[in-house]
Amino acid sequence: MKVVLAVDAIRPPLTGIGRYTWELATHFHRSTELDNLRLLFGSRWIDDPASLLLPQPRQRKPRWLFDPGWLRRRRVRSGLRGHLFHSPNYFLPPEVDEGIVTVHDLSVFKYPETHPDERLRYFDTHFASTLRRARHLITDSFATRDEVVDYFDWPGTGISVVGLGVSPEFHPRSHADLLAPLRTYGLTPDRYALCVSTLEPRKRIDRLLAAYRDLPAATKKQYPLVLAGSHGWLNQNLLTTIEHGVQEGWLHHLGFVPDTLLPALYAGAHAFLFPSVYEGYGLPLLEALASGIPSLTSNRSSLPEVAEGAAWLIEPDDHELLKTGIAQVLYDDAWREQARTRGLAVAAKRSWADCAARTLDVYRQMSALSCTSIVTVTS
Repeated sequence: MKVVLAVDAIRPPLTGIGRYTWELATHFHRSTELDNLRLLFGSRWIDDPASLLLPQPRQRKPRWLFDPGWLRRRRVRSGLRGHLFHSPNYFLPPEVDEGIVTVHDLSVFKYPETHPDERLRYFDTHFASTLRRARHLITDSFATRDEVVDYFDWPGTGISVVGLGVSPEFHPRSHADLLAPLRTYGLTPDRYALCVSTLEPRKRIDRLLAAYRDLPAATKKQYPLVLAGSHGWLNQNLLTTIEHGVQEGWLHHLGFVPDTLLPALYAGAHAFLFPSVYEGYGLPLLEALASGIPSLTSNRSSLPEVAEGAAWLIEPDDHELLKTGIAQVLYDDAWREQARTRGLAVAAKRSWADCAARTLDVYRQMSALSCTSIVTVTS
């Protein structure tokens, strides 16, 4: 097979769709099943996906030396000829006539109030064109698949569900192995609760902080809450709440945590809390399960599907249920042991290698149908 994979989402630091695209690109780069793999970043062809994570020198050229747009588009179209095209980030480039698209979630359509205006405008302008040209869709979960079918009246046979994977770096670790990496943040193994999330409205971090603040003082002292993740958007009030929690001493706000330290941060937690109201998959939850950490998550969207019975499910907008659930996950030792065992079993079935292999299966199916391009739509 000859495949072109769009890799625009691979930008440091890797989160969400960038991680998904990186894992596909690196697994395909090593694969012997592809006769030819080409990686397209905007209008540039990339030889090695790792080069996209290196500092990019800024090149200045006189305006007349830049390629005109029509020439760049012609060069891209020439390179696409005879290849399947897969876009793992919602949109087919204008040069692509047809392809496969991965749709991670429909949050832009279901929860528009949780997204910046510029993102909503971009979807309004470009997404319909992508769907007209898409020959097949990929979703991360059955929950998202069913939403796409209902929302866009898309045939179920035109969607493949390919679950995400978890890196082998996420695994249980001994107390001794955790001391040095956690010292970076002034943390002690098994003495904090953890939430890893971008700071944006649908993650319901505001609800989590309100519930945690109302826990007994002794609980907050024994297990302070650690919040890690990218800055996000539409969060000015949330940032003020975070500042108050930090000043009161029960909250540690770490911001973005690099890949080298994130697995240890998970493995050192006493509990993982992820009350997001809507996800297309919920990769942080899977990473927590793989780390052997008892977890709480929402009963909405794809999260029960990902948890597979290994997490305590709550209604994220119910303050009392969320507060009670946090206490359950922190203190019910019998449940915690069952959740740890079940979570490790669930995570063991999910790997990025399997995600890549199942994506190749989609390529083979489309190739057999003489589809000349594949696009993935994600969220």
